[in-house]
Amino acid sequence: MSAREHKLKVGVAGVRGVVGEFLTPGLAAALAQAFGTYVGDGRVVLGRDTRPSGEMILHAVRCGLLAAGCEVVDVGILPTPTIQVYIAATGARGGIAVTASHNPPEYNALKFFNARGLFCNAYERSEIIDLWHQSAFRHASNAEMRRIGHEAEAPKRIHFDRVLAHVDVDRIRARRFRVALDAVNGAGSLLSVEFLRDRLGCELQAIAVDPTKPFPRVAEPRPDTLGDLAALVRDRSCDIGFAQDPDGDRLAVCDETGRVLDNDDVLALAVDAALSRLPGDVVVNLTTSAAIDDIAARHNRKVYRTPVGEANVVERMQAAKAVIGGEGANGGIIFPAVQYCRDSYNGMAFLLDLMASTGLKVTGLAARMPQYHRRSGNVRYQHGRLATLLQAVEAAFPDAAQDRADGLKLTWPQGWIHVRSSNTEPILRFTVESESEAEADSVFRRVQELAA
Repeated sequence: MSAREHKLKVGVAGVRGVVGEFLTPGLAAALAQAFGTYVGDGRVVLGRDTRPSGEMILHAVRCGLLAAGCEVVDVGILPTPTIQVYIAATGARGGIAVTASHNPPEYNALKFFNARGLFCNAYERSEIIDLWHQSAFRHASNAEMRRIGHEAEAPKRIHFDRVLAHVDVDRIRARRFRVALDAVNGAGSLLSVEFLRDRLGCELQAIAVDPTKPFPRVAEPRPDTLGDLAALVRDRSCDIGFAQDPDGDRLAVCDETGRVLDNDDVLALAVDAALSRLPGDVVVNLTTSAAIDDIAARHNRKVYRTPVGEANVVERMQAAKAVIGGEGANGGIIFPAVQYCRDSYNGMAFLLDLMASTGLKVTGLAARMPQYHRRSGNVRYQHGRLATLLQAVEAAFPDAAQDRADGLKLTWPQGWIHVRSSNTEPILRFTVESESEAEADSVFRRVQELAA
């Protein structure tokens, strides 16, 4: 397989690639026309993040949708969860978010959503991609051409109202928390300032909240990329720090000492909060910490696991009627009472409400969670080598229980390994977790050696 094929990927989150040679305006227009053909006449919601190629790809997507006879509702620069909430709330035929989420700025993508504001499922995606492959597009006549409308205020109002209905806003506002924010100059830049400062009454200390500027750090909010946020928390004596990715679906959290929490621990806190209030089980992906199982057991609930990918988790959540779910490794919290989607705003509201109700600092909240040691890494691999790598890992741990639902997950009483190919980039991801820090380090080094 050539490098060209590696740089354009069709996955559970849509079609993603490096802009220019691989993801072009022509391709974006064709994919949008295929989507418009599939969903049929009616309104399609369209929004984007702040990456430099966004406006170009947005214009192409508009053309494709109009060519298929759709009415386009352009909501501008908005977080992906806000777009999803708005699609479901307004009876649109579907929607497209032009965003490559946590990927580097040279990437962009088309994320396809159905009328319920959910990622298109495997059947829907296959139908859209088949229409694209066959160029079997609807071509609207001149008389059938629809207009482009614009809506800036309603999406955020609807989203905020849904999130804040599940926390005690007055209690949070009374605490006047000092909050640090790093919005990576992404789609949440302005929205997150309004949410935290104006709606929740926080004393906000914000960096990277200018959507006209480039991403100032690696797009994915991880402990190793959030040094500026950690310093801001310490320098301004903040109670908590929040970091988002460019489309606002992922959340990272910094405690009052400047330590960035493991994303699995952030999800664990949200799960504990939800299970304390509402009935229902939990759905997470295979890479999410066993801490979720421990928390669910405390509440006498079940945990279901799926392959990595928001669409996979959401599909199982619906089947299980789960009250909460998510993907710990990537900071994704899914709370269906608001919308079946990863949503950093749910996470921010839950954590502030927990702090307000318990009187605990973030370190105190985290100390109540089950303690595991996790290590994660990735490595680029050549096409054709994936099967060999998985076989080598399997052979190195012959006594572990195997799960091949998504790459290879090996489990033993004290821990586990999950090795899988990324859904969005040509890299191999591997995660290790153990009750023992020494075992976590040892197993992680072994997997690194095998993958090198």
